[in-house]
Amino acid sequence: MTKANKILFITQEISPFVPKSEMSLVARNLPQAIQEKGREIRTFMPKWGTINERRNQLHEVIRLSGMNLIINDTDHPLIIKVASVQPARMQVYFIDNDEFFKKRKLTKDKEGKEYTDNDARAIFFARGVLETIKKLRWCPEVVHCHGWMSALAPLYIKKAFRDEPSFRDSKMVFSIYEDEFKENFDADFKEKLMLKGIDQEDLKSLGDGPVNYVSLMKFAIDHSDGIIQNSEKVNEEVMEYARKSGKLVLDYQGAEDYADAFDAFYDKVWESETK
Repeated sequence: MTKANKILFITQEISPFVPKSEMSLVARNLPQAIQEKGREIRTFMPKWGTINERRNQLHEVIRLSGMNLIINDTDHPLIIKVASVQPARMQVYFIDNDEFFKKRKLTKDKEGKEYTDNDARAIFFARGVLETIKKLRWCPEVVHCHGWMSALAPLYIKKAFRDEPSFRDSKMVFSIYEDEFKENFDADFKEKLMLKGIDQEDLKSLGDGPVNYVSLMKFAIDHSDGIIQNSEKVNEEVMEYARKSGKLVLDYQGAEDYADAFDAFYDKVWESETK
Protein backbone atom coordinates (compact mmCIF):
# COMPACT_ATOMS: atom_id res chain seq x y z
CA MET A 1 0.00 0.00 0.00
CA THR A 2 1.23 3.48 -0.88
CA LYS A 3 1.81 5.52 2.26
CA ALA A 4 0.62 9.08 2.76
CA ASN A 5 3.71 10.68 4.26
CA LYS A 6 2.49 14.23 4.93
CA ILE A 7 -0.65 14.91 6.98
CA LEU A 8 -2.15 18.36 7.56
CA PHE A 9 -4.43 18.75 10.58
CA ILE A 10 -6.93 21.63 10.60
CA THR A 11 -8.85 21.87 13.87
CA GLN A 12 -10.77 24.42 15.88
CA GLU A 13 -9.46 23.16 19.22
CA ILE A 14 -6.17 21.78 20.57
CA SER A 15 -5.35 21.11 24.22
CA PRO A 16 -3.64 22.69 26.18
CA PHE A 17 -4.34 25.95 24.33
CA VAL A 18 -8.07 25.61 25.01
CA PRO A 19 -9.90 23.70 27.76
CA LYS A 20 -10.00 19.92 27.49
CA SER A 21 -12.76 18.55 25.30
CA GLU A 22 -13.19 15.50 23.12
CA MET A 23 -11.99 17.43 20.07
CA SER A 24 -9.13 19.29 21.76
CA LEU A 25 -7.69 16.06 23.17
CA VAL A 26 -7.92 14.22 19.85
CA ALA A 27 -6.31 17.16 18.07
CA ARG A 28 -3.54 17.20 20.68
CA ASN A 29 -2.77 13.47 20.77
CA LEU A 30 -3.49 12.32 17.22
CA PRO A 31 -0.88 14.47 15.42
CA GLN A 32 1.78 13.37 17.91
CA ALA A 33 0.88 9.71 17.41
CA ILE A 34 0.96 10.10 13.63
CA GLN A 35 4.29 11.94 13.83
CA GLU A 36 5.73 9.13 15.97
CA LYS A 37 4.72 6.68 13.24
CA GLY A 38 7.14 8.44 10.91
CA ARG A 39 4.85 10.79 9.04
CA GLU A 40 5.44 14.51 8.62
CA ILE A 41 2.71 16.71 10.09
CA ARG A 42 1.53 20.31 10.26
CA THR A 43 -1.22 21.40 12.66
CA PHE A 44 -3.35 24.57 12.54
CA MET A 45 -5.99 26.12 14.79
CA PRO A 46 -7.51 29.60 15.31
CA LYS A 47 -5.70 31.87 17.74
CA TRP A 48 -8.69 32.38 20.02
CA GLY A 49 -8.60 35.43 22.27
CA THR A 50 -8.66 33.18 25.34
CA ILE A 51 -5.19 31.82 24.54
CA ASN A 52 -2.51 33.41 26.70
CA GLU A 53 0.38 34.11 24.32
CA ARG A 54 3.02 34.59 27.01
CA ARG A 55 2.12 31.49 29.01
CA ASN A 56 1.96 29.34 25.87
CA GLN A 57 5.03 31.01 24.31
CA LEU A 58 3.39 31.99 21.03
CA HIS A 59 5.35 34.15 18.65
CA GLU A 60 4.51 35.67 15.30
CA VAL A 61 6.07 34.25 12.14
CA ILE A 62 6.75 37.45 10.22
CA ARG A 63 7.59 35.75 6.93
CA LEU A 64 4.18 34.03 6.89
CA SER A 65 2.12 37.01 8.08
CA GLY A 66 1.06 40.13 6.24
CA MET A 67 -1.36 38.88 3.60
CA ASN A 68 -4.84 40.41 3.39
CA LEU A 69 -7.79 38.07 2.80
CA ILE A 70 -10.82 39.72 1.21
CA ILE A 71 -14.16 38.57 2.59
CA ASN A 72 -17.35 40.38 1.60
CA ASP A 73 -15.31 43.18 -0.03
CA THR A 74 -13.38 43.85 3.20
CA ASP A 75 -9.65 43.31 3.74
CA HIS A 76 -8.73 41.21 6.77
CA PRO A 77 -5.00 40.97 7.68
CA LEU A 78 -3.70 37.44 8.20
CA ILE A 79 -1.35 36.97 11.16
CA ILE A 80 0.44 33.65 11.71
CA LYS A 81 1.77 32.61 15.10
CA VAL A 82 3.41 29.42 16.26
CA ALA A 83 4.03 27.54 19.50
CA SER A 84 5.44 24.18 20.50
CA VAL A 85 3.67 21.45 22.44
CA GLN A 86 6.10 19.97 24.94
CA PRO A 87 7.34 17.33 25.34
CA ALA A 88 5.88 16.19 22.02
CA ARG A 89 8.19 18.38 19.90
CA MET A 90 5.11 19.27 17.90
CA GLN A 91 4.55 22.72 16.44
CA VAL A 92 1.11 24.30 16.25
CA TYR A 93 0.39 27.16 13.85
CA PHE A 94 -2.25 29.72 14.80
CA ILE A 95 -4.43 31.74 12.44
CA ASP A 96 -4.95 35.20 13.94
CA ASN A 97 -6.78 38.40 13.08
CA ASP A 98 -7.68 41.33 15.30
CA GLU A 99 -11.33 41.46 14.23
CA PHE A 100 -12.14 37.75 14.16
CA PHE A 101 -10.11 36.32 17.05
CA LYS A 102 -8.31 38.84 19.27
CA LYS A 103 -10.08 39.51 22.60
CA ARG A 104 -12.85 37.07 21.65
CA LYS A 105 -13.71 33.61 22.91
CA LEU A 106 -14.16 30.52 20.75
CA THR A 107 -17.51 30.24 18.95
CA LYS A 108 -19.62 31.76 21.77
CA ASP A 109 -19.35 34.97 23.81
CA LYS A 110 -19.20 35.13 27.60
CA GLU A 111 -23.01 34.90 27.78
CA GLY A 112 -22.94 31.68 25.77
CA LYS A 113 -24.37 33.30 22.65
CA GLU A 114 -22.92 32.26 19.30
CA TYR A 115 -21.04 35.02 17.48
CA THR A 116 -23.04 36.36 14.54
CA ASP A 117 -19.95 36.39 12.30
CA ASN A 118 -18.93 32.76 12.91
CA ASP A 119 -19.48 32.12 9.21
CA ALA A 120 -16.91 34.75 8.22
CA ARG A 121 -14.54 33.49 10.93
CA ALA A 122 -14.75 29.99 9.42
CA ILE A 123 -14.03 31.37 5.94
CA PHE A 124 -11.03 33.34 7.20
CA PHE A 125 -9.68 30.37 9.16
CA ALA A 126 -9.87 27.90 6.26
CA ARG A 127 -8.41 30.29 3.72
CA GLY A 128 -5.72 31.42 6.17
CA VAL A 129 -4.53 27.85 6.69
CA LEU A 130 -4.35 27.11 2.97
CA GLU A 131 -2.56 30.35 2.10
CA THR A 132 0.00 29.61 4.82
CA ILE A 133 0.61 26.08 3.52
CA LYS A 134 1.22 27.61 0.08
CA LYS A 135 3.82 29.94 1.58
CA LEU A 136 5.47 27.01 3.36
CA ARG A 137 5.65 25.20 -0.01
CA TRP A 138 4.48 22.07 1.74
CA CYS A 139 2.42 19.42 -0.07
CA PRO A 140 0.19 17.33 2.23
CA GLU A 141 -1.11 14.07 0.84
CA VAL A 142 -3.96 13.97 3.35
CA VAL A 143 -5.72 16.91 5.02
CA HIS A 144 -7.68 15.97 8.16
CA CYS A 145 -10.29 18.52 9.30
CA HIS A 146 -11.77 18.55 12.81
CA GLY A 147 -14.83 20.59 13.79
CA TRP A 148 -17.32 22.65 11.84
CA MET A 149 -15.00 25.67 11.86
CA SER A 150 -12.83 23.71 9.39
CA ALA A 151 -15.73 22.60 7.16
CA LEU A 152 -14.89 24.92 4.26
CA ALA A 153 -11.36 23.60 3.76
CA PRO A 154 -12.50 20.61 1.65
CA LEU A 155 -14.29 22.89 -0.83
CA TYR A 156 -11.40 25.33 -1.09
CA ILE A 157 -8.81 22.60 -1.61
CA LYS A 158 -10.90 20.71 -4.17
CA LYS A 159 -11.95 23.78 -6.14
CA ALA A 160 -10.23 27.13 -5.46
CA PHE A 161 -6.77 25.66 -4.67
CA ARG A 162 -6.89 22.56 -6.87
CA ASP A 163 -4.20 23.80 -9.27
CA GLU A 164 -1.82 24.86 -6.50
CA PRO A 165 1.21 22.53 -6.21
CA SER A 166 0.61 22.22 -2.46
CA PHE A 167 -2.88 20.76 -2.89
CA ARG A 168 -2.98 19.31 -6.39
CA ASP A 169 -2.94 15.72 -5.10
CA SER A 170 -4.36 16.20 -1.59
CA LYS A 171 -7.11 13.92 -0.26
CA MET A 172 -9.59 15.20 2.32
CA VAL A 173 -10.65 13.51 5.56
CA PHE A 174 -13.40 15.17 7.61
CA SER A 175 -14.19 14.25 11.23
CA ILE A 176 -17.74 14.57 12.52
CA TYR A 177 -18.10 15.47 16.21
CA GLU A 178 -20.91 16.21 18.62
CA ASP A 179 -20.38 19.93 18.05
CA GLU A 180 -23.62 21.31 16.60
CA PHE A 181 -24.16 25.06 16.47
CA LYS A 182 -27.69 26.45 16.82
CA GLU A 183 -27.85 29.72 14.89
CA ASN A 184 -28.06 29.74 11.10
CA PHE A 185 -25.30 31.44 9.15
CA ASP A 186 -25.89 34.84 7.54
CA ALA A 187 -28.08 34.89 4.45
CA ASP A 188 -25.13 36.08 2.34
CA PHE A 189 -22.82 33.25 3.48
CA LYS A 190 -22.72 31.63 0.04
CA GLU A 191 -21.61 34.89 -1.56
CA LYS A 192 -18.95 35.44 1.12
CA LEU A 193 -17.27 32.08 0.59
CA MET A 194 -16.97 32.35 -3.20
CA LEU A 195 -13.50 32.32 -4.79
CA LYS A 196 -12.25 31.82 -8.32
CA GLY A 197 -12.70 28.17 -9.24
CA ILE A 198 -15.94 27.74 -7.27
CA ASP A 199 -19.32 27.81 -9.01
CA GLN A 200 -22.92 27.56 -7.81
CA GLU A 201 -23.09 23.84 -8.56
CA ASP A 202 -20.36 23.29 -5.95
CA LEU A 203 -22.65 24.81 -3.30
CA LYS A 204 -25.64 22.58 -4.06
CA SER A 205 -25.63 20.68 -0.77
CA LEU A 206 -25.90 23.96 1.17
CA GLY A 207 -29.48 24.14 -0.12
CA ASP A 208 -31.58 27.16 -1.00
CA GLY A 209 -32.46 28.25 2.52
CA PRO A 210 -30.37 29.39 5.49
CA VAL A 211 -27.18 27.40 6.10
CA ASN A 212 -27.35 25.42 9.33
CA TYR A 213 -25.17 22.79 10.98
CA VAL A 214 -26.62 19.86 9.03
CA SER A 215 -26.28 21.52 5.62
CA LEU A 216 -22.72 22.62 6.43
CA MET A 217 -21.74 19.08 7.43
CA LYS A 218 -23.28 17.61 4.26
CA PHE A 219 -21.35 20.23 2.30
CA ALA A 220 -18.06 19.18 3.93
CA ILE A 221 -18.85 15.52 3.26
CA ASP A 222 -19.53 16.21 -0.43
CA HIS A 223 -16.07 17.69 -0.91
CA SER A 224 -14.19 15.12 1.19
CA ASP A 225 -12.76 11.71 0.32
CA GLY A 226 -13.08 10.06 3.72
CA ILE A 227 -15.34 10.62 6.74
CA ILE A 228 -14.60 9.72 10.38
CA GLN A 229 -17.20 9.54 13.13
CA ASN A 230 -15.20 11.14 15.93
CA SER A 231 -17.85 11.23 18.68
CA GLU A 232 -19.96 8.36 19.95
CA LYS A 233 -23.09 10.47 19.50
CA VAL A 234 -23.29 12.63 16.40
CA ASN A 235 -26.13 14.06 14.32
CA GLU A 236 -27.89 11.01 12.85
CA GLU A 237 -28.95 12.77 9.65
CA VAL A 238 -25.36 13.82 8.97
CA MET A 239 -23.95 10.36 9.64
CA GLU A 240 -26.58 8.69 7.46
CA TYR A 241 -25.73 11.13 4.67
CA ALA A 242 -22.05 10.22 5.01
CA ARG A 243 -22.77 6.49 4.78
CA LYS A 244 -24.91 6.95 1.68
CA SER A 245 -22.38 9.25 0.01
CA GLY A 246 -20.19 6.47 -1.35
CA LYS A 247 -17.20 7.98 0.47
CA LEU A 248 -14.93 5.95 2.72
CA VAL A 249 -16.29 6.01 6.29
CA LEU A 250 -14.53 5.08 9.54
CA ASP A 251 -16.88 4.39 12.44
CA TYR A 252 -16.33 5.62 15.98
CA GLN A 253 -13.15 4.09 17.40
CA GLY A 254 -13.48 5.11 21.04
CA ALA A 255 -11.93 7.93 23.05
CA GLU A 256 -8.41 6.50 23.34
CA ASP A 257 -7.31 3.70 21.01
CA TYR A 258 -7.96 5.40 17.68
CA ALA A 259 -4.53 6.37 16.33
CA ASP A 260 -3.75 3.07 14.60
CA ALA A 261 -7.15 3.00 12.89
CA PHE A 262 -6.79 6.61 11.74
CA ASP A 263 -3.26 5.93 10.53
CA ALA A 264 -4.47 3.04 8.36
CA PHE A 265 -7.47 5.08 7.17
CA TYR A 266 -5.19 7.85 5.84
CA ASP A 267 -3.46 5.36 3.55
CA LYS A 268 -6.80 3.91 2.45
CA VAL A 269 -8.08 7.37 1.55
CA TRP A 270 -4.80 8.29 -0.15
CA GLU A 271 -5.07 5.26 -2.42
CA SER A 272 -8.79 5.67 -3.11
CA GLU A 273 -10.36 7.03 -6.27
CA THR A 274 -11.93 10.44 -5.65
CA LYS A 275 -15.73 10.32 -5.88
